[in-house]
Amino acid sequence: MTDYTLPFLIEFPKIGAPALGYISVAENENLPFVPKRIYWTYFTPEEVERGGHSHFDLQQILIAVSGKIEVTTELLSGKKETFVLDRPNMGLYIPKMCWRDMKYSHNAVQVCVASIEYDEKDYIREYSEFLGYGRKETN
Repeated sequence: MTDYTLPFLIEFPKIGAPALGYISVAENENLPFVPKRIYWTYFTPEEVERGGHSHFDLQQILIAVSGKIEVTTELLSGKKETFVLDRPNMGLYIPKMCWRDMKYSHNAVQVCVASIEYDEKDYIREYSEFLGYGRKETN
């Protein structure tokens, strides 16, 4: 059984052959939530680190459809992990209340599948505030 409180990699089906090319499919049966929003980032300079936030309710799947993205996650428990996304059929599930930082190769294109629509009130943008929620939950 999958633990949806932890980040984990999702391998999407890879259909095709080298001579023909490939297609990968994300459908409700291989997603941990029903998508409400899809967006993509691109042309991010290599010296720029994105992310630097968490969400109260949002769950995400990040996919590097081109290039390479290094994603470091941190849970309220303090557990940190680094994931490398460099295959277009691999996604990274990020649960709610999970801090993330991302570094991109110059040619990276990231698609994000989101569980809810954009809501600025769902963001935790200050790291110290994020850490404070962990202390509140353990006391």
